[in-house]
Amino acid sequence: MLSSQGSTAGPGARGCVDQRLRRGARPATTYPHPPAAKTHPLRAAIIGGGPGGLYTAALLKRLVPTREITVYERGAPDDTFGFGVVLSDETLGGIEHADPTVYEALKAHFVRWDDIDIVHRNTRHTSGGHRFAALGRRRLLEILHDRCRDLGVDLRPRTEAPPPDRLARTHDLVVAADGVHSATREAYRDVFRPHLTPHRCRYIWLAADFAFDAFRFEIAETEHGVMQLHGYPYAPDASTVIVEMREEVWRAAGFDELDEAESTARCAEVFADALGGRPLRSNKSAWTTFRTVVNERWSHGNIVLLGDAAHTAHFSIGSGTKLAVEDALALAACLEERPALQEALSAYEAERRPVVASTQRAAKASLEWFEDLDRYLGQPPRQFAFNLLTRSRRVTHENLRLRDAGFTDSVEREFGCPPGTPPMFTPFRLRGLTLRNRVVVSPMDMYSATDGVPGDFHLVHLGARALGGAALVMTEMVCVSAEGRITPGCAGLYTGRQGEAWRRITDFVHDSAPGTAIGVQLGHSGRKGSTKLMWEGMDEPLPEGNWPLVAPSPLPYRPGSQIPRELSRAQLTDVREQFRSAAERAAHAGFDLLELHCAHGYLLSGFLSPLTNRRTDAYGGSLENRLRFPLEVFDAVREVWPAERPMTVRISATDWAEGGTSAEDAVETARAFAAHGADAIDVSTGQVVAGERPEFGRSYQTPYADRIRNEAGVPVIAVGAISSWDDVNSLVLAGRTDLCALARPHLYDPHWTLHAAAEQGYDGPGAVWPAPYRAGSRPPRTGRTDAPKPRLTLHGPGQDV
Repeated sequence: MLSSQGSTAGPGARGCVDQRLRRGARPATTYPHPPAAKTHPLRAAIIGGGPGGLYTAALLKRLVPTREITVYERGAPDDTFGFGVVLSDETLGGIEHADPTVYEALKAHFVRWDDIDIVHRNTRHTSGGHRFAALGRRRLLEILHDRCRDLGVDLRPRTEAPPPDRLARTHDLVVAADGVHSATREAYRDVFRPHLTPHRCRYIWLAADFAFDAFRFEIAETEHGVMQLHGYPYAPDASTVIVEMREEVWRAAGFDELDEAESTARCAEVFADALGGRPLRSNKSAWTTFRTVVNERWSHGNIVLLGDAAHTAHFSIGSGTKLAVEDALALAACLEERPALQEALSAYEAERRPVVASTQRAAKASLEWFEDLDRYLGQPPRQFAFNLLTRSRRVTHENLRLRDAGFTDSVEREFGCPPGTPPMFTPFRLRGLTLRNRVVVSPMDMYSATDGVPGDFHLVHLGARALGGAALVMTEMVCVSAEGRITPGCAGLYTGRQGEAWRRITDFVHDSAPGTAIGVQLGHSGRKGSTKLMWEGMDEPLPEGNWPLVAPSPLPYRPGSQIPRELSRAQLTDVREQFRSAAERAAHAGFDLLELHCAHGYLLSGFLSPLTNRRTDAYGGSLENRLRFPLEVFDAVREVWPAERPMTVRISATDWAEGGTSAEDAVETARAFAAHGADAIDVSTGQVVAGERPEFGRSYQTPYADRIRNEAGVPVIAVGAISSWDDVNSLVLAGRTDLCALARPHLYDPHWTLHAAAEQGYDGPGAVWPAPYRAGSRPPRTGRTDAPKPRLTLHGPGQDV
């Protein structure tokens, strides 16, 4: 099932496939049998007769007809789960180049359509231009069986494969395509090191004897909870229907006590409107929980994993069969290219792993969206539909506009975008401050101050970005005391001289970039202080001139770091007053917004995380207690910060470490700060403990902001690998965030926001070019593009005209 993801394979999916396999069959090789160190194995055993295994067999046999290929499948030839298969244009392109015979057979049976229907609260929204192609899974298997037989592959249905170690001794290559429950993978668990992650929804594959005229998502809000239907046609008279719901909803509705027939009938009853009152049918259908499979290695000796045995991706982006087919293409191509088997298997894994990882990240975002579907039920109807379509982050605002501009325009109108205004250039109000667009220059430590005093570097750095069009420019973390610095180069607000230096910068921003706000982030380093400048050794202790550190508990940041002193009650009061005094100086310095830094393992963050707060007094233990001191500091700052100016709080919504801050903790933390008067939560993650294991990827921290915004009802700022204006438009329009903070893109291009406006053809109040820069508001010409085109081609002797 592909859902709305379109053609999602990156260049790795076809890059080493198209140009290598389009050559057609190779002549028989003259390698000795068996090829001890060479590739082009002459005897191959394939465990598993699903699409991935069968297609691998066909490709290997076609490329070297003398190969002996045996496919073991314990089920019957037409045994299969599910009903329909959707393939992307990328996958089909790879099949067409590798084996036109298979492609033509598939093409003859495809059902094609363009639309996606989203039905929610009796309202249907349709988005077009998505280009789906599907066929029945049984028909796909028939085509692959026929192709294998035509090529001379030895197909052995209803036959249990011999143990993989035995096959490995008698064959040159063993391909384990034996699915998500792979026995081969389990037999070598200590080598492949699989990680299987179960998820929170139950689902069942069913079918209807009519063809939907679009890919259909239907939401049912029942007395037991939310249920959803995913439906799509796979034949002129048949559709796949997947019914999914959270485990607790499934149990509350009594599905755990129903047999297959009863479950099928009950699903038809729940979704009678979508089905037009028609029944559903099953095929050995059972409720199951999706499991994400990741393996640390994909090969062992001459045994290699393929398809679901190696990896899985949730059905809501339809990548199971797609990934298996692309695995087959890449494996066959790498075996042709490489001179030795181990080299070929390593190349196969190196090529496919990043593509699979990207797909799994998208699939995780999609499955979690459906797991938390009830979070979005109150969104405006069109925003809900847009949110669903862009849930995996592979379909974006710009991509959807290309597919269906009318639908995208309707979402923007409902959101409140003025005509011709991209979502990122709509204004946003925080207390008495109106931001003219949704872009924030994220706080970035510069480590370039002297004795805490910001100098000309800060004036140019922050001034340049203020001229670049962002609505809000944030300082780096400005320290509230000399002992609260991270490095000797950190800026501060603990002296009058520092305050005067900051006033110089805020005056420049207000005078030279009118309409741009400048905010200050106040913080204290805690146990992460007294270290070298970042480029001299990040988090490494100073070789000399160290100052003592304080923290909630006497825990060093990492081995070799200075051990901080546990703060006493009297010292807590002192630190609180340091924040208060710094806030007063920030107000006098003319900052428009103040952010309290409670993230990244610094002092206030250290109180929030159970990994860094081991106190047994009123400031440790429960989340309520761990919040106590950060809230006391917030209240002290809010008392002296001007009432009309907003305050935000940056938090680490997860520690990326076992036993650390949970997503539920983050929501409650956001609620607590909002109740004390925070106007928005700046949602970051990690950097709390040295042993963290973050899950990096595009917009990887955004789901935490999304959850806080839509569960706690608090405005949020999303951060973390948001690198394109398309991402900003998508996240804001989907209701996953209110503002987007970008760091590295603004280091690369201080005028990132103005250039984003120019690239989108926008020239309005959300992106105002400074008067001296207006001549540069259009991209400069890069060379002549109007050269005359050839009108006549002359052919020499002997050439056909």
